[in-house]
Amino acid sequence: MSALDTLLAPMKGADHRELGGVQMDTVPVANCRVKRVVYPVGFRWSKNMKPHVDTDLCMHAHVGFLAHGEIHMEFADGCVLEFRAPQVIAIEPGHDGTVVGDQPAVVIEFDFASDTVRSLGMPEKHSH
Repeated sequence: MSALDTLLAPMKGADHRELGGVQMDTVPVANCRVKRVVYPVGFRWSKNMKPHVDTDLCMHAHVGFLAHGEIHMEFADGCVLEFRAPQVIAIEPGHDGTVVGDQPAVVIEFDFASDTVRSLGMPEKHSH
């Protein structure tokens, strides 16, 4: 079994959901959630997720570990962040994200549902 196969294997006790082509496996742990999020090849937030939400940009903070793949983040102010596995990520709200290349992006994420920004002490939106 390859490393990617292991990352994509079913997770015991996880709540599995799919939205906009993204696969999310979530397990509650104490006051937070640990999530494995698989973004498919060709994914772009503004194309795949925006139709399902009521915002122009992703307004959720993402903190965790990019275990596989590469992602590109663009913010409203023109700032760009690039992440390539293996790498820790901290992405503030207010971004459009894209999977780069021919491999899915797999993120192990820690969040507090709608309270992630405050709980982790992050800014409410990206700024310099």
